[in-house]
Amino acid sequence: MRRARIIYNPTSGREQMKKDLPYILDRMEQNGYETSAHMTKAEGCAKSEARRAALDGFDVIIAAGGDGTIFEVVNGIADLEYRPKLGLIPSGTTNDMARALGISDVGIEGVCDVLCGDYSQPVDIGKVGDKYFINIAAGGKLTELTYDTPSRLKTMMGQLAYYLKGFEKLRDLHPQKVRVEYDDEVFEGEIMLFLVANTNSVGGFEKLLPEAKYNDGKFDVILIKKTNLAELMKIGTQALNAEHLNHERVMYVKASRVKIEVEGDMQLNLDGEHGGELPCEFFNLHHHIEMFSPKIK
Repeated sequence: MRRARIIYNPTSGREQMKKDLPYILDRMEQNGYETSAHMTKAEGCAKSEARRAALDGFDVIIAAGGDGTIFEVVNGIADLEYRPKLGLIPSGTTNDMARALGISDVGIEGVCDVLCGDYSQPVDIGKVGDKYFINIAAGGKLTELTYDTPSRLKTMMGQLAYYLKGFEKLRDLHPQKVRVEYDDEVFEGEIMLFLVANTNSVGGFEKLLPEAKYNDGKFDVILIKKTNLAELMKIGTQALNAEHLNHERVMYVKASRVKIEVEGDMQLNLDGEHGGELPCEFFNLHHHIEMFSPKIK
């Protein structure tokens, strides 16, 4: 009998996972899995439990929570020789990876249909230093709001909590001088922020990088060059309709390796979590993890 381990965050989103767990366990058992669950209790808990489950030979690990939960699970198994298949139950605030996979709004029945199906596909992940990310790496003051927003506020207010925190960050925005190496090219100049993305969904915006694919071996990289607040707001508005990539202050490239050096201090955001500070170098690990997803038609 196949074994599945569900690692779930009881506080993510609006705490719906605690209500859905009995149904999920029953569906998995009916599909031939010996299924158990682990409730996370503190930062790093999902990472250590995912690693333990992989080393114990589980066939499937299911990350149930937001992007922070899947970030920890990926970091728990990414450097292992044996990596179980990965499933995802989205119950967070933005659920970017779930949006990219097409399971963010199918309901718990639809998610269980995917987990109980036989279809999976290899996906890329990013590596930076000794950390990994599956969706996004970013830097610049505005990108810090995901880990600066209190978890209780996110539980109560959802996506609105990020918008409120974003307005606070606007007054701190200022350009910083960087040197960016991407594959065999170099950019030097001042930027407001950067994004190194593995999927088309960033912060819940699915048109920010409309051509991004999670299995093509390439990152989609955006640099917002030095600009004023009014122009930055204009770029943000254009991004709602995927019109921002042609803006003169936006640089967009694809690359499998990206190295960024910065003058001054810049924090690194990995899948919405604090990932340290720059400088850093990003590598795309092509087809590194196998994930359950809806069958490609």
